[in-house]
Amino acid sequence: MKAMMLIAGSGTRLRPLTNHLPKCMVPVAGKPVLQHAIEWCRGFGIQEFVLNPCYLPEVVTSYFGDGRRFGVHIHYSPEQEALGTAGAVKRAARHFDGPFLVWYGDNVSRCNIARLCESHRAKGGLATIALHPREEVSQSGIVGLDAGDRITRFLEKPLPEQVFSHWVNAGIYILERAVLEAIPGDVPSDFGGDVLPRLLAGGAALYGYRLSEDEGLWWLDRPEDLERLQASSLWALPETISRGSPQILEKTTMGI
Repeated sequence: MKAMMLIAGSGTRLRPLTNHLPKCMVPVAGKPVLQHAIEWCRGFGIQEFVLNPCYLPEVVTSYFGDGRRFGVHIHYSPEQEALGTAGAVKRAARHFDGPFLVWYGDNVSRCNIARLCESHRAKGGLATIALHPREEVSQSGIVGLDAGDRITRFLEKPLPEQVFSHWVNAGIYILERAVLEAIPGDVPSDFGGDVLPRLLAGGAALYGYRLSEDEGLWWLDRPEDLERLQASSLWALPETISRGSPQILEKTTMGI
């Protein structure tokens, strides 16, 4: 399985820290956020990554190079202007020849990719979206689910009176390659606001994967988020916690 790390964001709310760093390169516990994400995915056997540098791209490319130093192989799909989460994936479509992982590379998660893949295989949908419980959802994309975790509704950044769910899009997806056909080429578009709602309206089977307490998601939007993440006990835990072995991942993805 290949993975695309979405890293075009400039992190305006983290300035002045991001005046000279892309958001994905903000250091946490001694490493850039993106490095944490790549190393976590590598632990599940994912060794090939696509990155879409946009803001200060040379900071990313000079640090990661071809990925060899980190035990992976990295392709670059640079953007002059940010194409949005879905537009970036469409630009990089040539790299994907089967189901693939999309990971918003400026957040930290301990998503168990083996479980995510197994859920995707078992449900048989076009996409499986990791979901995280959040009390304050005004800056998130909320997701409605039926009893079988099939997605029934999306809404980005709801007003208080519009809130129908506290499960939010975690920015981690398993996508079938057919999703690429629903994304317009070379124009900005987003998964949460454009592509996934359009697929849902057309009857596509999209499923949610609820992150458990031993997985979690940590946003990095504001300085206080960074402070909280830096102080988290997460970094004192063994890296193997919540992680399946590469062999588990291989078994679960064979049927996708």
